[in-house]
Amino acid sequence: MIEIPSDLHKDLVPLVFLLGDWAGVGVHDFPGSEKCNFGQEVTFSHDGRDFLEYQSRTWVLDNDGNKVRPLETEHGFWRIDADRKVEVVMTRDDGVVEIWYGEIADKKPQIDLVTDAVARTAASGPYSGGKRLYGYVNSDLMWVGEKQTPEVELRPYMSGHLKKVVTAEDVERWAKALPDDMPDDGIAFFK
Repeated sequence: MIEIPSDLHKDLVPLVFLLGDWAGVGVHDFPGSEKCNFGQEVTFSHDGRDFLEYQSRTWVLDNDGNKVRPLETEHGFWRIDADRKVEVVMTRDDGVVEIWYGEIADKKPQIDLVTDAVARTAASGPYSGGKRLYGYVNSDLMWVGEKQTPEVELRPYMSGHLKKVVTAEDVERWAKALPDDMPDDGIAFFK
């Protein structure tokens, strides 16, 4: 269920499907890096202004699904204009700052992004740009990232499948929204 918060900036309504805390797993595979499965936690939040704040943490998982070590951390800000054009400013823990542009698909919760500008610190590895696709599919957030370096052509390198994290506050809010005339036997509710 997608809810539109009453204090959400009106320009952000097309991005409302991103809001919340998400958690899941994915695959990382890029030449010169270790191929691995990863865990991920993502938060898209807002404070009433005209942007969403984005935070993502990933970590390498072992064969049993246990955390081994951090993989990547990202922090950014997402905006959208009246023409459904999306812009993202993102920083990563490896010393990369990116500006992404793209658009939200017509009549479906899907966003295609491509880097417009990349700045790197001297400590960061080679990187010259990327593409990302985010989609809201059957109440899950799915994404795939592509990356290129001077040595490697643009190719997929990470993808994730995330589930919405449900909090106790969510359950309480949903319970308060139930109609007063709910059946109390638990069976009639499903008839």
